[in-house]
Amino acid sequence: MSLNLLRSGVFLFLLFFSIQLITPSQSAVCSIDLGSESLKVAVVNLKPGQTPISIAINEMSKRKTPALVAFHDNNRLIGEEAAGLIARYPNKVYSHLRDLLGKPFNHTKTFLDSLYLPFDIFEDSRGVAAFQVDGDSRVAYLVEELVGMLLGYAMKLAEFHAKVPVRDMVITVPPYFGEAERKGLIQAAELAGINVLSLVNEHAGAALQYGIDKDFSNGSRHVIFYDMGASSTYAALVYFSAYNAKEYGKTVSVNQFQVKDVRWDAELGGQNLELRLVEYFADEFNKQLGNGVDIRKSPKAMAKLKKQIKRTKEILSANTVAPISVESLYDDRDFRSTITREKFEELCEDLWEKSLIPLKEVLMHSGLKVDEIHAVELIGGATRVPKLQAKLQEFLGRKDLDKHLDADEAIALGASLHAANLSDGIKLNRKLGMVDGSTYGFVIELDGPDLLKDESTRQLLVPRMKKLPSKMFRSIVHNKDFEVSLAYESEDLLPRGVSSLTFAQYTVTGLNDASEKYSSRNLSSPIKASLHFSLSRSGIFSLDRADAVIEISEWVEVPKKNLTVENLASASPNISVEADPRNASEGNNDNLHVNDGYNNTSNSTVNDQSTTDLGTEKKLKKRTFRVPLKIFEKTMGLGMPLSKESLAEAKRKLETLDKRDAERRRTAELKNNLEGYIYATREKLETSEEFEKISSSQERQSFIEKLDEVQDWLYTDGEDASATEFQERLDMLNAIGDPIFFRYNELTSRPAASEHARRYLGELLQIVNGWEKNKSWLPGERIDEVLSDAEKVKNWLDVKEDEQKKTPGFSTPAFTSEEIYGKIFDLQDKVSSVDRIPKPKPKVEKPTKNETESNGDKENTSSSTSEETSSQNDQTSGNSDGSVDDKADPEPEVHDEL
Repeated sequence: MSLNLLRSGVFLFLLFFSIQLITPSQSAVCSIDLGSESLKVAVVNLKPGQTPISIAINEMSKRKTPALVAFHDNNRLIGEEAAGLIARYPNKVYSHLRDLLGKPFNHTKTFLDSLYLPFDIFEDSRGVAAFQVDGDSRVAYLVEELVGMLLGYAMKLAEFHAKVPVRDMVITVPPYFGEAERKGLIQAAELAGINVLSLVNEHAGAALQYGIDKDFSNGSRHVIFYDMGASSTYAALVYFSAYNAKEYGKTVSVNQFQVKDVRWDAELGGQNLELRLVEYFADEFNKQLGNGVDIRKSPKAMAKLKKQIKRTKEILSANTVAPISVESLYDDRDFRSTITREKFEELCEDLWEKSLIPLKEVLMHSGLKVDEIHAVELIGGATRVPKLQAKLQEFLGRKDLDKHLDADEAIALGASLHAANLSDGIKLNRKLGMVDGSTYGFVIELDGPDLLKDESTRQLLVPRMKKLPSKMFRSIVHNKDFEVSLAYESEDLLPRGVSSLTFAQYTVTGLNDASEKYSSRNLSSPIKASLHFSLSRSGIFSLDRADAVIEISEWVEVPKKNLTVENLASASPNISVEADPRNASEGNNDNLHVNDGYNNTSNSTVNDQSTTDLGTEKKLKKRTFRVPLKIFEKTMGLGMPLSKESLAEAKRKLETLDKRDAERRRTAELKNNLEGYIYATREKLETSEEFEKISSSQERQSFIEKLDEVQDWLYTDGEDASATEFQERLDMLNAIGDPIFFRYNELTSRPAASEHARRYLGELLQIVNGWEKNKSWLPGERIDEVLSDAEKVKNWLDVKEDEQKKTPGFSTPAFTSEEIYGKIFDLQDKVSSVDRIPKPKPKVEKPTKNETESNGDKENTSSSTSEETSSQNDQTSGNSDGSVDDKADPEPEVHDEL
């Protein structure tokens, strides 16, 4: 662990010098690694004094936050706050939200039941699950809304960490995410007010983190990233290499990587290992209870058991035996037991072999052997399980596994590098080319009247691992409106929970109208429909544009050739003639161009010919028209996007929750401030002897009674008070206490200020003495002014101190420490202004010369000048006829180079 931290520190230090800000404004971008059970936020920020790339911590100073949303007592709780309610209210704390995006209702129901999650769900119009939440009124939330709450919380973590607004983000997704899941995540981000620069596959983020600080110019390498997280496992094969590029006139080596393949098991993760322990200990506890009781039917009991089993599994990773202890697990019965690592491994025996399948498939499809793989990097929390590491070592035939990356944070940090590359505000000088590919293959299917079903109506348009992003188009010969369906390539590889290959449907209209409009024209070829598709950087495949392409052959009138020079080409092949009727009568030869040494003789030959206007003639020409067609998306079911109305309503709901959360936090903060003020103030009033010097007993007793009154209210009627009520009572107590605390503070700060003032006045005399010795040029009147002001300050201080001695401690002070410092600061400013007066420059006396010599020099100079002027006038008069003699250019002046 310490080695990984050291490497991370060195990497961040090096990267600090490879990032530069393009715009002068402070900007930051971030990445969100949204997992099944937790989320991490990495921030790229060039604000001075901050680490350029770092993980944002939450309110509990943790680098990883539970991906939980809870609703309790009409309050919404996210992250750590929600985690505290799991054992008591398991039906109110929503988890595994990322894995529920774009899933059909039946799949969601089965999945939640397998994890013993007692959520109240129902099927919405799209066929997906919505969550019923209890409160003042029963409110339902879509999965996108709950995920949007998590993303909005992550955005606030990034902004608090960066101290600047953050809106541009990259969000990671597992490679098995399909179209509905990716679209749903982007819509969730839109609800949170996030500008998604891109979705990025988790393995690409890990590859970026791996390759950013390495040099591949000496040799390329294949690296496999093996990730077992909470809910899934995948293995990605990545090829790292380098190429030469020109930069500022120099050849530099640029690193790059390409994702060659990725294979996964979307239903195998760390939670499967935990469920084996859950089932084992549930059976054991049922046996202890007897009477046919099954705690699996108690959501609270299962929530408590699952929470403790997480800790037990973590203990087993470092120990051979681990205890488990749950108080009041069921019916006030405590549960205590132990389990050995050997027994745990036995319970998961079949899972160890399944965990190797993605790795084996990657090697099989790539044709590479194990010894051709440079490294197998482990990421994901579940890869810390010793038995899993042992199985990987056995399969790979290696004593040591590669753990150069932080298993929890590598993906988030790498994705933040991608965010910096995509951002307009931050640029990475250290380049690492990234080529990721689509994890699914996509086909298009066309259907419509008179459209024959053949190879042209169902085409594989996006083969698996096609580069992201990409654009492509297809043309079909057709003259009627038709439909386009986008589908996955094969049933053998579908996203989890998806049963239909088709995920998007479009209707293309306008082709009928275009056909009717142009059918009467002379078509040179059948009407075509040109379809433009895109595979976005986020891995989303869509139909973007459609055009009708119409080619028409028409007879059009064009001017006849009006050049009548006979045999021009054979006589003068290098002469081009362009006659203009307007200039023909004038014999203008401006449009005659002579090339390759032909002289003016040939010009006169051509000019003797005559030119005439011969009228027009008809020619057959082809014209191509592109008519935009209209596209209407009619996707139903899982891939159906939220309507504008649904999005607007969801945003309104989330904004209302955000305001309520802000008010709740403000109320809690003010309540804590009020409570803290009461306790701290009472303690000082009752225990500090100093307060007796600055307040009367009656004043203190009255204040204590007021504190008791507010405290009684705080724990009775104030339990449900608003932020405004807490603020009002805090202001009332401050109005009473501020004068007392002011006198209390002045009791020590005023003497300290007086001592400081007298010490400076003594130092000032030394300063003035130094001026008289070392800075004799300083004006005497300015020095006298400083001494006069110093004397005034001293006299004022003497008077005020005498007044203060006569003033009672519980009365308003005769003077304050602030007044003293104000007068001293003013005096220091005056001293500084005098001290900065520069020394005058010495006067430079000109050397004295013999007056006769000086006059002689002047006469010689005058004579020379007169002669030069006369010479120039002679030359001018010699050329009085207006002609100019050719002269050689004067020698250029020579300047010293800087």
